[in-house]
Amino acid sequence: MNRIGMMVDVSHISDMAFYHVIKLSKSPVIASHSSSRALCSSPRNLTDDMLHALKTNGGVIQICILSSYIKTPEPNPELDAKLEELKTKYNGLTDLTDDQKKSYREERRAVYNKYRKLATVADVVDHIDHVVQVTGVDHVGIGTDFDGGGGVDGCRSVAEMKKITIELLRRGYSREDIGKIWGGNIMRVFRKVQETAGI
Repeated sequence: MNRIGMMVDVSHISDMAFYHVIKLSKSPVIASHSSSRALCSSPRNLTDDMLHALKTNGGVIQICILSSYIKTPEPNPELDAKLEELKTKYNGLTDLTDDQKKSYREERRAVYNKYRKLATVADVVDHIDHVVQVTGVDHVGIGTDFDGGGGVDGCRSVAEMKKITIELLRRGYSREDIGKIWGGNIMRVFRKVQETAGI
């Protein structure tokens, strides 16, 4: 991947694999949609030690706007009960037709939308703040994961992403820093990956 100028993405890999990639890659790597494990215990998120390693590598973590990777979910017995009712309605999810599977997914999404307690835009920016404190502003970006279930209260689609910028401004981030977060950092890595490959 280094040789042909392809960016290496460490989101979705194990901790051990992360450190192997950092050791082997001659180019900066990215975590295209991960967050900080110090703020949310999901194993998909990066520890502070990983953030330091990513900084040394010259890479970027793009904060994932998926609620369960931003804020550890609190117990939600009402949601659990509704999901269990739905599972019972669909015969324990065994021997379903394609139409039944589709109906189940649609009803499950509706239950989640009604009963799930989402993280907020402020919680997302807390992750950005944390990465900036650990690595500096040159190693953080935003990777929404909207196509994989992403979305928080106040930012459920691209139409609401300006709210992240508003929160960054409210916290004192400069125009230059916001430019880095919204794409400058990932483009720097992209250019460096191409340079390393000689493209």
